[in-house]
Amino acid sequence: MPVMDPIDRAREKLREVFGFEDFLDGQEGVISEILSGRDGSVVMPTGGGKSLCYQLPALCREGVTLVVSPLIALMKDQVDALEARGAAVTLINSTLSWNEQKERLDGMRNGDFQLVYIAPERFRAGSFMEALRNVKIEMVAIDEAHCLSQWGHDFRPDYMRLGKALEDMGRPQCVALTATATPIVRKDIRDVLKLREPFENISGFERPNLSFTITQVEKVAQKYARLKNVLKAHKTGIVYCATRKKVEEVAETIHSWGLKCVAYHGGMSDRERERTQNSFISREADIAVATNAFGMGIDRSDVRFVVHFEIPGSVEAYYQEAGRAGRDGEASFCELFFNYADTRTQEFFIDGVNPGAGMIRDVYQFFLNDADENYESHRTLDDIKASIGAKNGMAIGAALGTLMRGRWVERFDVPGSRAKGTRLLRPDVLTRDLTFDEAALEEKERRDREKLEKMVQLCYANTCRQQWILEYFGEENAPICGSCDVCRGEENSERRAPTDDEDLIVRKFLSGVARMSRSTATGWEGIFGRGRIIQMLVGSKSQEILRVRLHELKTYGLLKKQGTAYLNALARSLNDGGLIVTQMGEYPLVTLTPRGDQVMRGKTSYSLEWPSKEGLSKTSDDGVELKDLGFDARLYDRLKDVRSRLAKGEQVPAYVIFSNETLEHLARLRPTTMDAGLLVKGIGEAKAEKYLEPFLKVIRQVDQGG
Repeated sequence: MPVMDPIDRAREKLREVFGFEDFLDGQEGVISEILSGRDGSVVMPTGGGKSLCYQLPALCREGVTLVVSPLIALMKDQVDALEARGAAVTLINSTLSWNEQKERLDGMRNGDFQLVYIAPERFRAGSFMEALRNVKIEMVAIDEAHCLSQWGHDFRPDYMRLGKALEDMGRPQCVALTATATPIVRKDIRDVLKLREPFENISGFERPNLSFTITQVEKVAQKYARLKNVLKAHKTGIVYCATRKKVEEVAETIHSWGLKCVAYHGGMSDRERERTQNSFISREADIAVATNAFGMGIDRSDVRFVVHFEIPGSVEAYYQEAGRAGRDGEASFCELFFNYADTRTQEFFIDGVNPGAGMIRDVYQFFLNDADENYESHRTLDDIKASIGAKNGMAIGAALGTLMRGRWVERFDVPGSRAKGTRLLRPDVLTRDLTFDEAALEEKERRDREKLEKMVQLCYANTCRQQWILEYFGEENAPICGSCDVCRGEENSERRAPTDDEDLIVRKFLSGVARMSRSTATGWEGIFGRGRIIQMLVGSKSQEILRVRLHELKTYGLLKKQGTAYLNALARSLNDGGLIVTQMGEYPLVTLTPRGDQVMRGKTSYSLEWPSKEGLSKTSDDGVELKDLGFDARLYDRLKDVRSRLAKGEQVPAYVIFSNETLEHLARLRPTTMDAGLLVKGIGEAKAEKYLEPFLKVIRQVDQGG
């Protein structure tokens, strides 16, 4: 009798166990590679059938496949679903007693299970690792593998042990899977796990059935007005909020509209979270309001919308959460309500998970001072926060985590209490002698802030949302989606592809930007601002150019004929078109985006809203006209002073009043009336009414020689 090909056997199992006739796009290639026995790295978008890629090979083999999964709720959902299909599957996590764990380990040795879901913290226990020695482990599948990279959007320290755990298990086949991973995270996955000549399969991140919209809002009332419209139009979905407090507020508001919804956040008990999750999955409630943990592994295919009430902390988190809409392939809607002020919440979280060397030493010194004769402290994290005067309580927990990973302290259960205590493991070590990788901590914080900056750039970008996201994840020549808010708006815009002459000008401009940027392993890093770049391109002989020898660049004077005014306008179009970007920081530094790099090299097409070579002019319906009069640095500085004064008075960051770009437009176009000011990019009616008049007053004074 001929031996059945492994992939045919898998297809037969697919029909027998799961009831599917054939694989989804991308699954067959991954499953074939896994069945061949190779290590591998798989990036497959949410809804792409990632779980089946390791479940099916496991059911086709003898021995046990361990599945490492970060959330108890996630593994329980998958185990319940597989048990319902008759699969030999179980789980081992912290909800089980040691006796229950031991029973399941005995079952693994006896061949009772083919799939066993494991929480990553199990690998901390020497007794657990010892018990695995007598189990025939066929494969280890690591789900949500981005959790093992410090540069992933959901870093979990327990995942860092998996490389050593694989060695201790005798290096069984290992396959790492995730829905979202940038190139640097994919490299971390390979390196930490020490994958052996792995295959790498990256399915398209594109979600053609999703329509992405980012709505700029200034007030919370605008968010609720939009949310009401979304709920009315799309009925079933998830509203993500940044904090527990906001979850409760939004859920109460939805209830007040007469709609049924559930709320889900980390402040709830395990039982409450499970009940909430089941209520949504079983369709008792069609709207869930939740923090970001909700949705990992949620198997509800008819989610028609995902709304982000505030900006998430990274593009990875945003795309993964938005991708929980439309898993049935039907058209679905994703909207993010963007107010720059909301980034302060994400900044607070970044501060909380990056305590810094000083905070870590302060926490360690606290334990040295507070420990009893057994070198133990029973004080709570709130006690520590108050004692050392910390502003961010999250940072105390993060500092404690660093001390635990360095084996300076350990946590233990306090007898007769639900509280945790802390024990010094090397009490003779003074704070000044404490050692840990400070450079790595600083680099992690830098990258966390960079990820938030990228998320803000997406919100401000005037280019196809999905194309922008796909290129962020490393896809070259990503197509435009045609359905996001930007693409829909382009139907009525003047955006078009370049002529040959325009393309040459753009590529020369981008080449100038590249010459004045720094190439890094992950892309381009800005060194100069836009003004200096344009000075170089027009061949300025100013001291600022000559002093730093920019006149020696090959691109010096390359666009002299175009003139400063046109190049400034072109720079704004390139920024809006996603080809250059102004990086946040103390100084606004300009550099290329990945797409800009491709355009510079002539490797991809693009379209822009092209400025007029006769100088920018705008006319309102009332005949008010604005013309670009050239940049006035003195006026710009005075406008910045006005902005600083207003920001201080309202106790908000300066950008909340007007962005630097809007101030530059004001300094160029110099409107003197409210109607003219409304023509300036970045000034809507609400901001004009609230802030514009003091700026107009300064412009009038300058025009009158004041």
